[in-house]
Amino acid sequence: MEHYAGLDVSLKEISICVVDHDGKTIARGTCPADPEGVAGWFRNRSLTPRRIVHESGMLSIWLQRGMMRLGLPATCIDARKAHKALSARLNKSDAADAEGLARKLCDTV
Repeated sequence: MEHYAGLDVSLKEISICVVDHDGKTIARGTCPADPEGVAGWFRNRSLTPRRIVHESGMLSIWLQRGMMRLGLPATCIDARKAHKALSARLNKSDAADAEGLARKLCDTV
């Protein structure tokens, strides 16, 4: 089964949400804000997402390059475009943003 992950990145931690092709939440949680932390989070849950999406921001270039170096299929999207899609959601939190990104990614496939 294919999984898709959304990351909401902050300076100290990353909120992660993984959904399946139907948009059903498979896993969610947080990890340290670094590429190895993200890779370890997926590894500890035996998850290999087909795609991972995160918003552009202060850490995005470093995080993107690090995840690609580790073999994670990451994509960085423009934060302004993501904000438009996520601002319509009622629950505004890091976990909800990660879920919203994962669901948007799942919808585009």
